[in-house]
Amino acid sequence: MTYQEKIPDLGELTLVVLDPRAHAELVHGWVTQPRAAFWGLGSHTVDEVREIYEFVDGLATHHAYLILLDGTPIGLFQTYQPEADPVGERYPVQPGDVGMHLLLAPGKRPPRGLTTAVGPALARYLFTDPTRQRIVVEPDVRNHLALRRLEREGFTFDEEIDMPDKRAQLAFLTRARFESDHPAPA
Repeated sequence: MTYQEKIPDLGELTLVVLDPRAHAELVHGWVTQPRAAFWGLGSHTVDEVREIYEFVDGLATHHAYLILLDGTPIGLFQTYQPEADPVGERYPVQPGDVGMHLLLAPGKRPPRGLTTAVGPALARYLFTDPTRQRIVVEPDVRNHLALRRLEREGFTFDEEIDMPDKRAQLAFLTRARFESDHPAPA
């Protein structure tokens, strides 16, 4: 287990390191669904998904996690160091930047408030490292649902950038903004 947080009215959110061999079939089922089109793996086989995450697992700069809610897998969370990723070639990386990707796959009946609760929980996890000062994301500009969610979560939109596989909206969430919007319980 990497991180655990009790989310009121939802349950226990846990992050566990993705095991490419053990979790490839599960992740494949998520990334090949039409709702995950922006993830870019829709035509991949289970073996190809496993190989991608074996590659990610071998990097010191990129990490993949399963998101569990009360022990049930509900999503995929990835972090990366922007200076070691193609996005880092497209904006001036600052010390303390950390990148993230999120794919929620909560099943046919997601718990009410899940999406609203998971983003802040993941930001709290990222900001447990005191050197991290800003979260970087670069969703596809056509992913309007993600863009609206990021805006609600306090991300500031920057310029659009051309990534190898998409036109992306660069956005940032500073530690100061997050802590202002989500004060720690007294």
